[in-house]
Amino acid sequence: MRELEQKIGYTFHNQSLLQTALTHSSFSNETKGEKRLCNERLEFLGDSVLGFTVARYLYDKYPDMPEGQMTKLRAELVCEQNLVAVSDKLGLGEYLYLGRGEAAGGGRSRPSILADAVEAIFAAILLDGGVEPAQAAVLRLLDESLRRDPGHRVSDYKTALQELVQKKSGQTLRYELLSATGPDHLKVFAVSVLLNEEPIGQGSGRSKKEAEQAAAAFALEGLSG
Repeated sequence: MRELEQKIGYTFHNQSLLQTALTHSSFSNETKGEKRLCNERLEFLGDSVLGFTVARYLYDKYPDMPEGQMTKLRAELVCEQNLVAVSDKLGLGEYLYLGRGEAAGGGRSRPSILADAVEAIFAAILLDGGVEPAQAAVLRLLDESLRRDPGHRVSDYKTALQELVQKKSGQTLRYELLSATGPDHLKVFAVSVLLNEEPIGQGSGRSKKEAEQAAAAFALEGLSG
């Protein structure tokens, strides 16, 4: 935990908050006797911390930017792809508490799990140290994305991926719905994107369209890298 705290740039007074932020529901379900909490509630709170912090950053940095453009830019900044990039920078996958099945199934590199854990960490910092340290952590860990020129951001990852793939003839791109979980008003969709029937990216979102964009963004990062 100390090693991860150094990477995050924040030292917890209550270490159990960080442990909870790293605990996936699959782990807590397998260790019910220990009454181990999972990070789902923290992820819910962290999503709000992230959204507010980025919104305030954009409001201050771009005083002439209209509301509609700020809304679009905020959505791009807090998307799953950016959160996965943060988790990669932290090496977060190795610190996660996962159930045996989830770990064996590649959970340590699953984009939705990694993105949720990042949001949960933001919430854990909020509860442990207050608003200012939490916002500072968001700005510090998203620094690279925040500094990127808004004029050079990709707004439609599916189109960008399609254009990249079409540079070589004979390529086929297809999106496949993997799952739709949760109640009707809070459904989470998971989608895989396949290039020539080989999976190259996976993403999740509150709609199939959002999940497809997240999957395309993840695939773009891999193909462009």
